[in-house]
Order: sequence, then structure tokens, then C-alpha cells
Amino acid sequence: MMKKRSRTDLDQAVVNVCKRELGQLSTRDFAHRLAASEDLVLRLAIHKKLEKHEGCVNTLSFNSGGDVLISGSDDLRVILWDWETGRVKLSFNSGHRNNVFQAKFMPFSDDRTIVTCAADGEIRRAQILGGGEVKTTLLGKHKDSRVHKLAIEPGSPHIFYSCGEDGVVQHFDLRTRSATELFTCRSINDPRSLQPYVHLNAIAIDPRNPNLFAVGGMDEFARLYDIRKYNWDGSSDFGQPADYFCPQHLIGNGDTGITGLSFSDQSELLVSYNNEFIYLFTRDMGLGNPPFPSFSSPISMGSDTSEVEPGSIASSSSMDVDGKNAAQAYKGHRNCETVKGVSFFGPRCEYVSSGSDCGRIFIWKKRGGELIRVMEADRDVVNCTEPHPHTMALASSGIDSDIKIWTPKAIERATLPTDIGQVKPKARGWMYRLASPDDLMLQLFSLQRQRTSPESVAQNSVMDRELLELILSFNANSDVSSDDGGDTANLDDSLG
Repeated sequence: MMKKRSRTDLDQAVVNVCKRELGQLSTRDFAHRLAASEDLVLRLAIHKKLEKHEGCVNTLSFNSGGDVLISGSDDLRVILWDWETGRVKLSFNSGHRNNVFQAKFMPFSDDRTIVTCAADGEIRRAQILGGGEVKTTLLGKHKDSRVHKLAIEPGSPHIFYSCGEDGVVQHFDLRTRSATELFTCRSINDPRSLQPYVHLNAIAIDPRNPNLFAVGGMDEFARLYDIRKYNWDGSSDFGQPADYFCPQHLIGNGDTGITGLSFSDQSELLVSYNNEFIYLFTRDMGLGNPPFPSFSSPISMGSDTSEVEPGSIASSSSMDVDGKNAAQAYKGHRNCETVKGVSFFGPRCEYVSSGSDCGRIFIWKKRGGELIRVMEADRDVVNCTEPHPHTMALASSGIDSDIKIWTPKAIERATLPTDIGQVKPKARGWMYRLASPDDLMLQLFSLQRQRTSPESVAQNSVMDRELLELILSFNANSDVSSDDGGDTANLDDSLG
């Protein structure tokens, strides 16, 4: 169902125009208010489908100007798109031997320097030369570990960071062509931990203070670090975070982990949890240094998003057990299947967006956490939602091999569907292969938790089939070398 533009929206628009004409509202603020309008969010519709990749699309990123979108895929290729027309500007082999997980432009490089990371553990640089020729070089590697994310220092054409499932965070300076291993992220004295380090999935830099960066992985804590505390001669232990962030009710919860991080332009930290929700932290919500008191909240809803009413306020309480402001929660989506990112949306980060296991995009108001939009975007799972840097446009991708571009072109306003969070019957496309016994065990534990949960008893036959598929998938993949499917030399590397 759709609904027409409300009278309130029209009245507010008239008021803003009058304020602008009277000089009470600057042209810039007027443009921001218009671009952040909820009316535009409710009119988002597919503008283009970008179809060139031959595998899951794991990463999307716009250039600073917003006219070029870069993507990377399981097909080992990186593509630069003119997203407005859907034209391929450039397609090239990344040089990686396994699924490409991230590709980003370096700032102030005239969009000719791209850094990438992948499931092969490598971090590479691609330089676009004259005539569309591309030269790729190896910059560093995480040994026997996938690398999901890179973090580019804002405004720097040289500096970026990587984090891997080996728990290691590395610092790169393109001027020196060398990587500096900063630290290994350690578990916080958890006797249940199978590893002495934390498998890292996400890293993000605070745009207002690029000295600060956060990492998150397979435990409940987002850790904040200050690069100014690092002694470049290696004479000090940099592994101690400046702060920790975690909802009180998740402290001590060994069944969840972090899949995505994002900083707003107001230094707020957005954290997406596997088997749980998304939370927004301000700097004053830090936990300090361990040990932390554990807290089991009676109002916590765990990972059962089926009980969340569409459009409801996400937080049951605005205060935590210590009487401090609690992190804002965003609920309704499902994040169990893959390593999903999370992002702010809008010119001043007015909204929060995420993909979901049900193949949809979820958009919430940042303030209050109200769910306002759910969009069908993938046959299986949506992993990436990438906001345009200047306009109300969004790119999304996931298990499907195409990319959807969303713009506010719909004539009518959308309403929320009634089956929010319902996972589709066949959501068995994995963002990456099961490459090791560790991967298999993690997925087996996840399925076992789902089998033993009260709400899943009736679905045990489905779980049994999934368990069998998982084991068969692992056995099949074990017979394939790590660089299978990596020969893309016959694909067209020319300008589109």
C-alpha cells in the first residue's frame, strides 16, 4: 500500500521556504532539511540495477564527488560504475585469489588509487594508469586470515588501516609501501573463548577526529583506540583500548559478535551485532577499562525480532542499570547469516540503514529508533547499504550478483510491510565460502543455538537440512584450492 503526501509535510515545506526567503534559514541548511526529509526516504525506489559481476557483491563505495560507485565481488573483479546511467567505466581483475571484501578510493588521488582486501588475507593497491590500464600490487597480508574491512583516514591520500580474523590491526602508509602491525586484539579474560584473540570483522575511523578508530569482531565489545598513543619504535604495548562500548545486557554474552561499525559526523558510533540488534553510542557511554560488571536486562528481547512491532520505538528504556543514558537500539532486521555492514544515511546522518537476512533494506530514524522503511532488495540476503555522500540516494548489494541503486523517484509514499523480519525459505547463499574447520564450527554452533531456542523447535527439520547442506558445502570446498575460480584473465579489462 502507498499513501499520499501528508498535509504536515506540505506545511513544513512551506515554512522552510518562507524561512529561507526571510533569511532565517541559510541556503545550506535549507538544502540539508530538504535532503533529509522523511518524505524522500518513503519515496525511495530502484533507479538502476547494475549488472556485470558474476558473484556476490560484497563491497560498495562512492568516490568523494559521488559520481562514481566502486564495487568488489566473489568473482575477484573490481568495477567502477557511472551509477546514474548504469554504465561500466572500468572493470579489472583485483589480483586477489579469493573473494573481494572491500574496495575503496584513496582521497585526493583523482580516483586513480584504490585499495582492496579479500578472503585471501591480502591488502592490495590498484593504480589506474593512462588508457584504462590497471596495475595492482601487494601491500600486506594477514596470515591465514580473511580481511573484511579497511578504514581510510579522512582527507589523507596515504593512510589507511586493515583488520583481520587473526585479530591483527595493521597501519599502511602508501608513501613507505610498508605495513606496520599495531596490535593483536585480545579476548578479555574469557575462559570460554576458544581463541586468545578476537576475530575482527570491522574497523572505522572517527571523521571528526581521525586519531580515533574502533574495531569490532567475534565478541561483544567495540574497542576504541587512539593512534597518538602508539610509539612507532614499538617500545610500548598499544593493545590497550582507550575505551570499550557494549550494551549492558550483552556484557558476558558469548553468543553474539559485531559485524559492522560506522561513525557519524557527530562522532557517534553505530555497532551492528550478530544475532542481536544495532546500537548507537555516544562518547560518554564508554565503559572505561575492564573488568566490567555483567548485567542481564529483563527487558532484553535477545534476537527474536519477530516480536517487534513495525514502526515501534526501539528502546524499552532510555537508562541503563547505572542510571546513565543507554545506547539507542534499532530493531526489526535479522543479522545471523553473513557479515553485514551498517551505515548512517542522510546529509547529517539523520537515519540508520542495514541489510537483513530476509533480503530487505531497513531504515530507521536515528533519533528514537523508529523503523520507517523496509525495501525488498535481494532474493536472499542484503549485506551492504552504501549512502551517497551528497544526495538522498542509496546503493545496496548482497548474495545476488547485481547492485541496486535507490533514489526518491516513487510518486507515492511507501508503507511498512506486515511480515517484517520474516526470513525467506532459501537464504542459503553465503557471503564467503567455508574455508577452514573454524568456519564450519562457527556455523555449526550458530545452527545449534537456533535449534535449541524455544521459538525454533517447530523448525528443527529445516535446521537439519541446513546442517546437512553446511557439512556438504564444507566438504566440497575442502577439495578446492584457495585460489580456485581466480583466473579472470579472460575477462574484459577495458573501459566500458
